[in-house]
Amino acid sequence: MTNSTDESVAPSTEKAANNPLEQFVLLAKTAKGAAAIELIKQAMETPGVNVFGELLDMPNIKELEHGPHAPYWNTLNLFAYGTYKQYLEHKSELVELTPVQKKKLQHLTIVSLATKSKCIPYSVLLEELDIKNVRDLEDLIIEAVYADIIHGKLDQKNSQLEVDYAGLGRDVRPGDAGAVIQTLAEWGEACDDILLCIENQVMKANCNKVAALQHKEQIQQEIQRQKKHISSIPGGSMQDADMLGSNLSLMLDARDGDMKKKPKGKSLRGTSKFWKT
Repeated sequence: MTNSTDESVAPSTEKAANNPLEQFVLLAKTAKGAAAIELIKQAMETPGVNVFGELLDMPNIKELEHGPHAPYWNTLNLFAYGTYKQYLEHKSELVELTPVQKKKLQHLTIVSLATKSKCIPYSVLLEELDIKNVRDLEDLIIEAVYADIIHGKLDQKNSQLEVDYAGLGRDVRPGDAGAVIQTLAEWGEACDDILLCIENQVMKANCNKVAALQHKEQIQQEIQRQKKHISSIPGGSMQDADMLGSNLSLMLDARDGDMKKKPKGKSLRGTSKFWKT
C-alpha cells in the first residue's frame, strides 16, 4: 500500500519540479479567499514562474475577478499578458508591487518588446520600464540575461539592446489564439516555399553537374582521338601526342575552375604543325 502511494505522488512531484507554476496550480484547487490571494502574491514573486495562464484558469482564482479582491485578479492578468507601463497606467486598479514583483514585471516587459523588435532603443526601454538613467537600465538588462530571460547584448555605441532571442515565452490571451494560428500558418507556407526553392536549385545544380561531366568526358575522348592521330602521322611522336594531351587537359581543368594558376611548361605552339597536317 505504501509503494502504491509513493508511485502516485512521484509523478506530480516531478512535474512540479519541471514546471514551477504547477505547485501553485495544485494548491489553487483548494485555496479560497485569503489563501487564494496569498497564492497569487507568491506566484508573482517566485523566481522561475513567468507564465500564469494556467493559474488564471483555476476556478478558485477566477472567483476573485469580481468583488473586493479584484485588484489581485487584475494584477495576475497583468503579469500574464501586460507590461510595466500598463501597470503604471492602471495602478489604481491593481495591488502595490514588491521590489521583486516589480523587477519580474519589468523583465517580462522586455520579453514582450523583444517579440516585436530585435533592436530595442534605450529610449523605448527607459520609457516602458520607467527607469530614469541608462546605468540602472543596463543593470536590469544584464540581470535578465543572466537569468536566461533574454539572450542578447548591449550596444552602448548605438544606445540599444540587440536581442538574439527570448529565453521564455509569455502567455497568449485566449482571443489572440486565432492570430497566433494565422502567423504559424504563414510561417509554415514560407518554409514550404523556401524548401521548394532549395529543391529546385539542387535539381538545377545536379543537371549542370551531369552536363559538365558529360562535356568533360567528350573532350577527354577527343583528346585521346587527337593523340592517336598525331602519333600515327609522319613526324609525329608519342611524346608530342602526350604533351598535346597534357596541355589540353590543363586547359580543360582551368576552364572548369580547378586550376588557380597558369600551368608552367611548354605551350601549344610547339605542336601547331600537327594541327596543320
